[in-house]
Amino acid sequence: MPSKAGLPPFRPLAVVAGAAVLCAVALIAGCQSQPGGETPQSGAPAETTAAAALDPVARGQYLVNAMGCDDCHTPHKPGPNGPEPDLERRLSGHPAAVALPPPPALGDGPWIASVAGTLTAYAGPWGISYASNLTPHETTGLTAWTEEMFLQAMRTGRHMGTSRPIMPPMPWRYYGRLNDDDLKAIFAYLRTLPPIENRVPEYAPPAGIE
Repeated sequence: MPSKAGLPPFRPLAVVAGAAVLCAVALIAGCQSQPGGETPQSGAPAETTAAAALDPVARGQYLVNAMGCDDCHTPHKPGPNGPEPDLERRLSGHPAAVALPPPPALGDGPWIASVAGTLTAYAGPWGISYASNLTPHETTGLTAWTEEMFLQAMRTGRHMGTSRPIMPPMPWRYYGRLNDDDLKAIFAYLRTLPPIENRVPEYAPPAGIE
């Protein structure tokens, strides 16, 4: 399909086993590639670990990288080894300019979910979900969120801590097991990102469900 954002055409790709597998694939991919093209290391340098222990922002950066947040929240583009993060739009969520056609009809299985070529939009029995803009943009990002909202969203699986359920493949049940200091560190780091204006489409429930 044509893309207004300059991306080459993408067709939704079917993935198997639903949200759990989507999360697993994302986390595996996160282990294989690091933002900025860094080569994965067997362990963090001692000075980096020490700095993260003392500086919440450094701790948050470490956690965001280790948890594979880029795999869903950073739009991907074609690379020599397949889709790779477009770091100029890092953590800005599904590109507003990339309009998608209806997802393919997959029936009752065994294929039950599909993912857009940007790896920022997912369709399954839950409807269509789009990765959120995690940058601190004033009107389209996290600026309206408070630290407490972020913690409650991770603990309850509710958008902004109080509204609609957070949909797959976001693994909030696992991220919500982090302690308060780690979640606060993640939020602190996200607030330091360059703000990117990108209004992500709203979640679309399954047909016939409002």
